[in-house]
Amino acid sequence: MANEIQTVTGPITPDALGKTLMHEHLLVGFPGWDSDTMNPGPTRDEMRATVADRVAEMRGHGVVSMLDPCPADLARDVEFMAEMASRTGLQIICATGLYNESEGGHPYWHFRSNFVSVVEPMAELFEKELTEGIGDTGIRAGIIKVATGAGEVTEYETQILTAAAKASVATGAPITTHTDEGTMGVEQQRILTDNGVPAHRIIIGHSCGTADHDYHMKIAQSGSYLGFDRFGIEMVQPDEKRVASLLKLIEAGAVGHVVVSHDLVFCWRGVPVPPALYEEITKVWNPSHFFERIVPKLLSGGASEAQIDRMLIDNPRAFFAGKKPALT
Repeated sequence: MANEIQTVTGPITPDALGKTLMHEHLLVGFPGWDSDTMNPGPTRDEMRATVADRVAEMRGHGVVSMLDPCPADLARDVEFMAEMASRTGLQIICATGLYNESEGGHPYWHFRSNFVSVVEPMAELFEKELTEGIGDTGIRAGIIKVATGAGEVTEYETQILTAAAKASVATGAPITTHTDEGTMGVEQQRILTDNGVPAHRIIIGHSCGTADHDYHMKIAQSGSYLGFDRFGIEMVQPDEKRVASLLKLIEAGAVGHVVVSHDLVFCWRGVPVPPALYEEITKVWNPSHFFERIVPKLLSGGASEAQIDRMLIDNPRAFFAGKKPALT
């Protein structure tokens, strides 16, 4: 698996990745979106147009590839991803996996757990989607997505992490995670590595949700990658703090451990965010934000162009190639 990367339009080599945003979403729908029959969200054609515009914006900044780590229980649509990848030429990597207890598909798996342990069925599902394809699409996932909520890893989330570790060990697939409020990344890393996943095959996502430098360094020193992947989401953490935290990591010699992105949702199923608010926040939270606003701040703070390219080009390639990041 480390010698090739599965995209929604077929395998590529790590060297073919180019400039890569490591956490963006073409489409997200929280469980229950389809119950809101008064607000179904955009039509398929409207979504096609929106995604084409967003991708064109990304391509204008030299982006060649994108990881869309939408888990199976957030309205993941890999056929839509494949269609848009074919239309736009963007290389898109999709994920298998499940979201956290509070916002994902917990009711289904919880009910099933009344009769059998769900760890093995989850692991079997993840392996099938990595090696054979998702449903009957033939489209294979290139990574496993797991998630935890703020402040604790629940029993259900531990089951998902354990299943993901089993699938990762069996297939060699890497893992990327969701964290809330910059918490539980260390615990995620411990659970996954205790179950046999090499630390360098893990991205602890949304690590920029905290400015705690010791937290960041503990994850890096233990060998995993850090996702600074929510630039532009000011209501979660001000970008000023994200930039300052990233500059501290660079100064500490951990630039080789960082991948970057926005966690932007191009299209929502249903209307979870009021349209007027979404329009307002996407004036900043958009595919140009890192390149037009964050990069100048990093450069003025002492980062080099080479270090920025490392986070956008070299580190995604190294991660998917299975290379260990090193503190310098």
